[in-house]
Amino acid sequence: YDVTPTAAEPRTDIIQAIRFGSREKLVAFCRAIQRACPIDAYVTPEPFATHGYHDEVIMAAGTFAEGSSIELSADGPLREPYAGYLQGGLSYGHCRLGVASVLAHLDAGR
Repeated sequence: YDVTPTAAEPRTDIIQAIRFGSREKLVAFCRAIQRACPIDAYVTPEPFATHGYHDEVIMAAGTFAEGSSIELSADGPLREPYAGYLQGGLSYGHCRLGVASVLAHLDAGR
């Protein structure tokens, strides 16, 4: 998948953009991140229309503090190029758990 920033580019914040190229893969990505969260891991994120966005969005965030961007979370608008925005992660172990969940579920589209 194409990412921004790449591993060779300087990082200026905690957000990693990942272009999935399809609605199904973006939704599967966000659901996999939600499964790895310490709070509300049982919740299944669904795309929805919300004020301020022209397209449906999907958001995954099982965080201790509502709206926290330092904790592991992901979101993205459901339109081309179907980019997901991964951010946060309080520990290396939790980030690894999130990546493992994505790898286990992304190709299955779940």
